[in-house]
Amino acid sequence: MPRIIMVAVIGLAALLFQTPRTFAQQIRDTTRPIEYSAPPPPVAWKRPAVFENALPINLPTALRLVNARTMDIAIASKRIQQAHAQFEQAKYSWVPTLTIGADYLRHDGRSQDIQGGVIEPSRSAFMAGLGLNAVFTPSDAIFAPLAAKQVMRARVADLDVAENNMLLAVAEAYFNVQQARGEYVGAEVAAAHGEELVNRAEKLAEGLVPPVEAVRARTELARRKQTARLAQERWQLASAELIRLLRLEPTAVIDPAEPPHLRVSLVDLNETIDNLITVGLRNRPELASQQALVEATLQRLRQEKIRPLIPSLVLRGAGTSPPASLTGGVFGAGNDALSKYGPRADVGLQAVWTFEGFGLVNRGKIRERRADNEVAMLELFRLQDRIAAEVAQAHAQAKSAALRLADSESGLKDAADSVDKSFKGLSQTRRAGDLIVLLVRPQEVVASIQALNQAYADFYGAIGDLNRAQFRLYRALGHPAGFVTGNALECVP
Repeated sequence: MPRIIMVAVIGLAALLFQTPRTFAQQIRDTTRPIEYSAPPPPVAWKRPAVFENALPINLPTALRLVNARTMDIAIASKRIQQAHAQFEQAKYSWVPTLTIGADYLRHDGRSQDIQGGVIEPSRSAFMAGLGLNAVFTPSDAIFAPLAAKQVMRARVADLDVAENNMLLAVAEAYFNVQQARGEYVGAEVAAAHGEELVNRAEKLAEGLVPPVEAVRARTELARRKQTARLAQERWQLASAELIRLLRLEPTAVIDPAEPPHLRVSLVDLNETIDNLITVGLRNRPELASQQALVEATLQRLRQEKIRPLIPSLVLRGAGTSPPASLTGGVFGAGNDALSKYGPRADVGLQAVWTFEGFGLVNRGKIRERRADNEVAMLELFRLQDRIAAEVAQAHAQAKSAALRLADSESGLKDAADSVDKSFKGLSQTRRAGDLIVLLVRPQEVVASIQALNQAYADFYGAIGDLNRAQFRLYRALGHPAGFVTGNALECVP
């Protein structure tokens, strides 16, 4: 129970502190305010009470928990921090390194003087101070921060990608729960009709129906019970996936607050494919991320091109050995004992051109960076093709599901009416010559129950496919996740 209260508090906080987002006018032209409704179902339904550990949650709460609970978004946020840290490193890489410390040197034994003679001096030296050391390479100082900044832009866009992907994953998981629960409701209705058929078939006079009819009715009842148990299992499995995504109580079973015939409309399906693809290519965050990576590879290519042309400035301290250590401080030396302390400063400044492998390595690096840029460009083109395909596929799925839903509604009504009329005919007789026969035989009722179970599956399957396709199309268009979780999405009683 405390975990459920915590989830409710998180959902409320996400709603109160949510930051609204703005969108391009073309996005507004191709989307309607979110329609979140549950029109009357073709046949009456009753909410099942199956699980004691049921966790009631509605669609708006599930979508608001995407940013608050999911690991993928948390990881994407940390990657932004990593990219920002790398940008800071690249921006200040030219700043000299400050070294503070002390150096002690002791020599005993043979050595060689400047004229080549062998001597055996004993000497000591000590220095305490600081050092300034730096290698200023213009190509790195100019282009490395530009490349790192583009990578940081890509990581920011990747956060939007993670939000949209997780939004879609949570929505699909939620509608999988809804569909499985609806199929369970239909399977339970069919099982109840099957049980009624068994009771009535066993009470029919032997002269009206052969005994095999009762056996057939019991067989059908067993099948209907199996179907209901399988639907219940799918409900639990879909619930476990949604709970994993939202990181809720693992032992709970999601029981959606809305009825299973909930319908969500995000994108106007009357829009042409060409217009929708244009919107997707303008607004998908994946494209913004890849474009930033293309720019980053271009900056790295420029970096390698000018590297051997402009000299690097090398600043180093020469007061101690090895070089690039202490620059200035207090120095003392002597033969057997340290003495004569005083200030000392040794600074070296060089301008050097570096040709790695006589320039052959530099040429190889330029070719590598150029190939990186070309690969990034090809990845961008491939991504554009994939986005266009995703928009077309999601639109086709949504249109098809909408048509199937219209057919399945009438089919479910007819199937329920067929079952009612079949049971009525089961109690009516007619004369056929010298025989009295039933107007409807039990095997015909069996067929109508089977048709009813299939009609329920078709109806809730079409609703689930339509809702999932709407969210797939919405994500394919690159709409920010915050738009879905806004106040336009309201709960249905």
